[in-house]
Amino acid sequence: MNLDSLLQLVAGLGLFLYGMKLMSEGLEKAAGARLRSILEMCTKNRFVGMIVGILFTAVVQSSSATTVLVVSFVNAGLLNLMQAAGVILGANIGTTITAQLIAFNLSAVAPVFLMIGVCMVMFTKKPMVKRIGEVILGFGMLFFGMSIMSGSMETLKSSPQIMDIIGSMDKAYLAVLVGFGITAVIQSSSATVGIVLIMASQGLIPLHMCFYIILGCNMGSCVSAMIASMGSKKVAKRAAWIHFLVNIFGSLVIYLLLELFGTQVENFIVAISGNGTMVNGVNEAIRRQVANTHLLFKVFQVAICFPFTKLIVRMAERLVPGEDAKTDTTTHLEFISEHNFQTSVAVPNAIKEIVRMGDMAFGNLKNALRGLLEKNEEILPSVYETENSINYLNKEITNYLVKANQYSLPVDDRKILGSLFHVVNDIERIGDHAENVADFAKQSIEDNLSFSDEAIGEIREMTQTIDKLLKYSLEMFEKNTREHLDEILVMENNVDNMERRFQQNHVIRLTENKCIAETGMVFSDLLSNLERVADHGTNIAFSILDENPEKTDD
Repeated sequence: MNLDSLLQLVAGLGLFLYGMKLMSEGLEKAAGARLRSILEMCTKNRFVGMIVGILFTAVVQSSSATTVLVVSFVNAGLLNLMQAAGVILGANIGTTITAQLIAFNLSAVAPVFLMIGVCMVMFTKKPMVKRIGEVILGFGMLFFGMSIMSGSMETLKSSPQIMDIIGSMDKAYLAVLVGFGITAVIQSSSATVGIVLIMASQGLIPLHMCFYIILGCNMGSCVSAMIASMGSKKVAKRAAWIHFLVNIFGSLVIYLLLELFGTQVENFIVAISGNGTMVNGVNEAIRRQVANTHLLFKVFQVAICFPFTKLIVRMAERLVPGEDAKTDTTTHLEFISEHNFQTSVAVPNAIKEIVRMGDMAFGNLKNALRGLLEKNEEILPSVYETENSINYLNKEITNYLVKANQYSLPVDDRKILGSLFHVVNDIERIGDHAENVADFAKQSIEDNLSFSDEAIGEIREMTQTIDKLLKYSLEMFEKNTREHLDEILVMENNVDNMERRFQQNHVIRLTENKCIAETGMVFSDLLSNLERVADHGTNIAFSILDENPEKTDD
């Protein structure tokens, strides 16, 4: 094999792998957010989860992307292990669609796809059109790369050294190891099957050895999920182990069957796929045989594992025992991590972390108000400690969003990414106002200041409205719903009116000597802080809707 042929092979392989990656990521960016919503809603039981897993993976063209997404959902508490197991089983079947597409020899029309894809990517400004263009471009690159590889591999047959290396792989366990190793490195079983398909069509690998390489691919595809689970909660690690156990158990059963009935299996594959003739040195029928082998192995694997899903889940729980260590401090990240950053779930996980931050800030405001109204000095240290945690989350979430902004996210996720920065800032400002209230409480206790019964009643009335507004705002942000939109606008307007009215009442009480000046100053500052909290809460409600006419930033 000369240097030119080797370079041609490497170039074809590069185009093939990059085309597959571009096609998969383009599909994920174009429809990832909508598909992710379907994945969240349609996993009520194992069977439904399996169907969703099949469809989701067939669209995004990557079982690795699906399993990584499932691990992230489990880590965020959006799926339980039984639901995750169903989706993982479905992903194993859905990933075979790529090999079925590759089995069609579309190399002749690859330049057409390339040209259309390039035009859509370069000459359009709409993000969705660009993403679809990436899919078409990737599709063309995939088949163009296949064409180059097929041409370069013809020279392999004339090289005694290369044929000796391939011939030495005539042991089943070696073929399994090769399939595992290649898939673990490139992290795509579909790409490995595509490479095997090309080599088999050139007569470099016999069909029965393709069986064992495909089994190795099945096991190697577990690597992506295992890597994604690193640094995650134990429940996410269990989801990754479920994927591993399903593929290992299914591959082991198929391996034993091949050792016992390998000839019969090969005859069956040939019978259903056809046994064509060589055309220009390429066996067209073996493409279909390899693709159908991949499909049948995956379907059989899922069929034998599905009845034992509960047992597999229990085994995963045994392999990852116990619960996550509970930390005594809130100064930690629960749903996001730069260690296992994934573009497909970057925004959903960030939203979960922001909601957690919001719950902390709102709870801290309530505690600060309790300390003020009840003169409870013991509660104030926890308020200051929680404020430090809120500041930590503000910094870490912002850094995470900055990193996410550097990646190509799904189109719908990118639309709301900028709004998330504003929400984090609004929540951090609410935390600052809670700290201000704690300072008022500390001052009141030290100077022995007391509010009149009227003032206490007004504060409680205002905070009740604000509590409800904040609750609805965070719910709107988390669920991206307009359900409480009108109520929030009414409540925010009511808080503004309360602030003006209560300030006027406060002046009247001062003139009537019902309160002293020092207490009045605390009361007036408190009303101003609470009114600003309501403004920030309204900002949060309108953040994703991007319709807030009065954005507040103090």
